[in-house]
Amino acid sequence: MKSVLRPAISLLLLFTLVTGLLYPLAVTGLAQVLFPWQANGSVLAVRGRPIGSALIGQNFTAPGYFWSRPSATSVYPDNAMASGGSNLGPTNPALIEAVKARIAALRAADPGDTSAVPVDLVTASASGLDPQISLAAAEYQAARVARARHVPLARVQALIARYARHRWLGLFGTPRVNVLELNLALDGLTTRRMDG
Repeated sequence: MKSVLRPAISLLLLFTLVTGLLYPLAVTGLAQVLFPWQANGSVLAVRGRPIGSALIGQNFTAPGYFWSRPSATSVYPDNAMASGGSNLGPTNPALIEAVKARIAALRAADPGDTSAVPVDLVTASASGLDPQISLAAAEYQAARVARARHVPLARVQALIARYARHRWLGLFGTPRVNVLELNLALDGLTTRRMDG
């Protein structure tokens, strides 16, 4: 029995040390050296006060702000711990009704805009915490935001262009804009990354 237990316990202790302590410390150390902003939560701050993460979507509903992508976590607004999709399939009546209600809300917020509503403004993602919207979704909302803020539409469109993120290497991803960063720019607030 000792001949079986001793190697088993030794291997358990060895792998506990390697995978439970050394590996996490090595990965954390590398992350802090190579990607400190991301490893510490990508926190944006205004006047030294943290106001949100650039990686987690926030719920904006005022007409003078760009609205984020809808979230299935709306029962727990702005709670990243409640991340998750609705798991509703494309033919599910509940999803169809939710999309219709979101389209109606967007139309009510800007009745003069009869253009097609971008899909990312009416459907939630798998995580429900997307911090970004497509450039089409931002452009769709630009006139409403400009009217609510009493600023020229061209100024709002210039901010969208300034904060736009394009395809990586011109091939990968979708052109998009971070909603929190764009809304902070609209407010004229200076933001900075908090590096720890």
